[in-house]
Amino acid sequence: MTDRIDAGVDRRSVLGSLAGAGTIVVSGCAGDQAERAGADEPSDPAEGSTGRVAESTDSDTVAMDADTLDELAARFAPTLYFDAAESWYPTDPRPYITEEGGETVVDGFNAFDGYHERYDEDGAPPDPTVFYHGVRYAESPLAVVQFWLYSAFDQFTANFHWHDWEVLHVFVDLDTGEPQLYVASSHSRSVPNNEFLDPDPDRVPRILTELGSHSSTLSVNEIPDGFQRVGGDGLLADITNATIDTVEDLLGVPIAYGLPRDEGMRLPFVVPEYEGAPVYDHPDLPSVTAESLVDETLTVRSLDALSSPPTDLPLRETGVAFRHREREDPEAADTAETVVEYDLVETTELEDITAFTGPQLSFEFAVPEAVEDAVASHITTTGVPWEQPRYEDPAVDVSAGNHRADLADRYEAVGDRAGIGDGAADAFDGLVARVTAADESDEAPDGEGLSVTESAVESVVLIESDPKMVPTFGGVAVAAGVPEGEHRITVNGAGRTPHSERLRVENGEATVAGVDGDIPLVAREDATRVEIGEAAGEAELERTALEDDFAGRIYDSAVDGSDAVYVHASGAYTAEVRDAAAEVGAYRVNPAVEDAGAGTGSPIRIERPETGATSLAGFVADIAEETRAEVAAAAAGDGDENGDDDDSETASGGDAGGPSNAVTGLERALAAAVDAAERAEARAREGDAPGVNQQLDAVADRIARIEERLAAARNGLPPGLAAATENRMAQATRRVEQARTGSL
Repeated sequence: MTDRIDAGVDRRSVLGSLAGAGTIVVSGCAGDQAERAGADEPSDPAEGSTGRVAESTDSDTVAMDADTLDELAARFAPTLYFDAAESWYPTDPRPYITEEGGETVVDGFNAFDGYHERYDEDGAPPDPTVFYHGVRYAESPLAVVQFWLYSAFDQFTANFHWHDWEVLHVFVDLDTGEPQLYVASSHSRSVPNNEFLDPDPDRVPRILTELGSHSSTLSVNEIPDGFQRVGGDGLLADITNATIDTVEDLLGVPIAYGLPRDEGMRLPFVVPEYEGAPVYDHPDLPSVTAESLVDETLTVRSLDALSSPPTDLPLRETGVAFRHREREDPEAADTAETVVEYDLVETTELEDITAFTGPQLSFEFAVPEAVEDAVASHITTTGVPWEQPRYEDPAVDVSAGNHRADLADRYEAVGDRAGIGDGAADAFDGLVARVTAADESDEAPDGEGLSVTESAVESVVLIESDPKMVPTFGGVAVAAGVPEGEHRITVNGAGRTPHSERLRVENGEATVAGVDGDIPLVAREDATRVEIGEAAGEAELERTALEDDFAGRIYDSAVDGSDAVYVHASGAYTAEVRDAAAEVGAYRVNPAVEDAGAGTGSPIRIERPETGATSLAGFVADIAEETRAEVAAAAAGDGDENGDDDDSETASGGDAGGPSNAVTGLERALAAAVDAAERAEARAREGDAPGVNQQLDAVADRIARIEERLAAARNGLPPGLAAATENRMAQATRRVEQARTGSL
């Protein structure tokens, strides 16, 4: 501790504007990301944090001259804008101090209940206070004044806890008096902060506080209470964080948490529970009621309580603004319904507090597993600011690599460590993904194909093996500082079934989760469950994947012998399995055919899956027969409609009789492929390698004939079925090639 001496939109628009400007910056995250002690996670690994603490490359800091610190604190004291539904404003924790075991602590029950008791009595936020702290880097003109904000409680979509600390760092050059960088804290050390380089020295810093969680973003442009991720229409962007190119569809998205509810995203809040009941029912919280929490129009009892993602959640609206008591702010008065004046108090007056305590509150994630879903708990605790590395070395909280590089260029005191930004992809020990939505495709046959679309509702990602939780922003999930090794991630969303996958993170490279960065979730009302493998299975499974006929590969994960995946009941899938010997097997999964659609409660089970030619040939027979049956139904329907009994050409499989005869010819070609594939499967089971290859050659010939017949029959088929037949035969061709090289 330093002794006091006198000496922080539409994603497609984002992509278009930045790509048009040629803005491509490599994504990454430094090892020092793990050192960032977020408000939601303790900084000391011994106290529950599993993040790695990197050795600082920054110069030591010393205490700032008292008069200079007070002057800078008064000059840069931010104006804070809060959501109209906010309950927990920045306050002074000292009224809730108790002595426990000879130590001074702030108890969670005391603070939570006491805050609401006083709020109800006064009709106004009690003790509005912002705390400040400052340091200067030794032998450098670079100094930092920090503004620390304490709230009595934190309620978020999958995260709630007693106490909450957020911070704004203002980096200032003492020689010029110019601010160099603003860094506003987001949820935790795993989530990129909201940062702005070279802010206007004549504009008061503004913070937009996220409802419930109090994550802070910046407002530096002409709209005081609105967040702009990317500049446009004459407005300056509110962040200058680097962009990302790790996932193709995310090219150009500045990596910072931002303010999702101000960017058009829906964000449901979960009612916090303690000992199985809502916290407001606890007898030790008599002043806390249901109305004390985030408004019920924004909350759900649990993420799995809804059958579909919520679409009617209100977006952000500004309510109260906080301004420094000794400085007028007409802009705040013109913008907010109510303006509250806060006191500035130095953090040294709090440093005798050794802990912010309270019983642990956990959030339970649903985790798909074979037989039945499991539950994983995420527990969040709050550290003491003056025991965190960033209290003495604020540069460790700079998450954007472009900002750290700029500071390092300007000041020798700042070490040039990689971060999320220029040249940093090689040092990114984290995960990147985009959470999307799986929906029925208009281009597929009814109930037999998907499209993947953007999600309008945010989700949460749990890295179970670390463990840490990160919320998405604009559907993007970034988890920094993930240690090297095997991990399992689970994604939960309101009204959606869970997704889980296993992957490996390597030091020195970015890890993209999902399939090419996409993790499509399924609405609960549309979902069915696929269970793959059992302990008694012949193949020792190491990996599974699912491909939809139209959306392509939507799931791919390492497994430990078995797997369970929620899929959209209106999709038609190829399930791929791989064993320890890298042999491949495939199985057809079509909920519409197997009468296992949404709401049936019947999972689709692939028991004792096999790999090799037997499985692959059997798959080709199944997908060809499924398609043949649909083509036959289309031909019968067309014949009934037209009364066409002319079969003069269908006997030879020709198409001279028009589209209906061509469709019949297509059906016969498919039937021939089924027959050849079944023969190949039989030869494989007999161990007849020459016979297998001979029959696989026949299958390939039949598929070529199908493609010819499809070209002639296309006008006689429903458009969706024609496209499905083409896609399925491409899938069958792949599997024939795998069967040629696989074992029997």
